[in-house]
Amino acid sequence: MLSQSALYLTAIILGAMIFFSFVVAPTTFRLLDEENSRKFIRGIFPFYYLLNLILSFVASILFFFKQNLSIDFLLMTSICILFAISNFILMPMINKFRDNNENKKFKISHFISVIINFIQLIFLVIILL
Repeated sequence: MLSQSALYLTAIILGAMIFFSFVVAPTTFRLLDEENSRKFIRGIFPFYYLLNLILSFVASILFFFKQNLSIDFLLMTSICILFAISNFILMPMINKFRDNNENKKFKISHFISVIINFIQLIFLVIILL
């Protein structure tokens, strides 16, 4: 039961990340002007990160109780930590750099967020295999 619940949460996180990355974000930038797309993305990203942070935290706990310090637990805990870093450190930095027209810093920090997202996706797939 714990294992199945942890795997369901893992699949939900993966699905949400894929949907957000390949449907929500591109559609937002395609359909809204720059000002409104920026407002929307800034409004939804904290929710996206926080929801996935909570889900990955619960999944980590479930993996721990089922398997102790297994690879699934370690990967999910890493995913959880990366969501916290993205939400509470990286996203405010990205917004600050964008607001201050520090384009180089913005591009670097945004690239780091994309790499983190990609790493999390890989970790989720590994857990589900």
